[in-house]
Amino acid sequence: MNVPMVRLTSLAHGGGCGCKLAPSVLQNLLADQPLAAPYRQLLVGTEAPDDAAVWQLDDGTCVIATTDFFMPVVDDPYDFGRISATNAISDVYAMGGKPIMALAILGIPVDKIAPETVREILKGGAAVCATAGIPVAGGHSIDSPEPIYGLAVIGICKTEDVRRKSDAKPGDAVILTKPLGVGIYSAAIKKGVLPPAGYAEMIATTTLLNRVGAELAKDPAVHALTDVTGFAVLGHGLEMARCSGRTLVIHAGDLPLLSEAAAFAQQGVVTGASLRNWASYGHDVTLPDNLPDWQRHLLTDPQTSGGLLVSIAPDHADRILQAIVAAGCPGARVIGHVEAGMPRVRVTA
Repeated sequence: MNVPMVRLTSLAHGGGCGCKLAPSVLQNLLADQPLAAPYRQLLVGTEAPDDAAVWQLDDGTCVIATTDFFMPVVDDPYDFGRISATNAISDVYAMGGKPIMALAILGIPVDKIAPETVREILKGGAAVCATAGIPVAGGHSIDSPEPIYGLAVIGICKTEDVRRKSDAKPGDAVILTKPLGVGIYSAAIKKGVLPPAGYAEMIATTTLLNRVGAELAKDPAVHALTDVTGFAVLGHGLEMARCSGRTLVIHAGDLPLLSEAAAFAQQGVVTGASLRNWASYGHDVTLPDNLPDWQRHLLTDPQTSGGLLVSIAPDHADRILQAIVAAGCPGARVIGHVEAGMPRVRVTA
């Protein structure tokens, strides 16, 4: 069958983690679902919005299980596969675990995408898994109206190394390990205005594995972990605040950004998901009176394969930040702190 070459992003109504359901929609859909808490060995389940499920084995080893998939955020099929795989594996790292195996999830409009394009998507995913030291051990595929690719990932860790987003403590420093702006760059791709250097910058950050999370979890000074994806730094920060029963303070001026993210945001190059995010949780966020809309869009920008949000004992923040940078995350920054108070996010200029 001869299938013409097409832009992958033209086949999808959304891309990357911007495809995620808005937080308010997801909360409504899950409102009457039964909790899995009665299982004694299920340490992390549906009772809290964490990054993966965690099951404790009898020997004190935990199994971490997660799944993540989305529609194309870029047109290059190999890059799409790499980004999607990196994003899926991140949830294991965000729980403090080490990935051991993955299964591929593939949905393809077979009458619109050439077989060689699909093979490149799968090669990209397999390449990232190889970098992470894990096999793609199987998977499942369907004929779907829009292209979808992702992974189900299994990981392991010691019970004492499990890190939830619910254990942030008052006084903690908060570190973000990757720069923001991926959603803005993806919008620039769709508009045809992202230059080659910007594309290279985007690929570099979205294919950077968050493997530092497995090392951070072994440090008792690291109290809470999560990764920043489709709900943006505000949304995932708010989840940490709500689960911990604390106030998370974010210093807008300290946020690491992709080099052209602020300029594009000022030009209105943003995603619809940014608006949906703010509509979903803005009532639990306090912004400075003079914060411009473009800067708010940076805070609500959906990240695809974003960085880790790390809550750390303040006396260890400098040491741990240096370790994160040395581990290959040069964009890592201290972006705020945790306070006692109502579970919400307060942004300062």
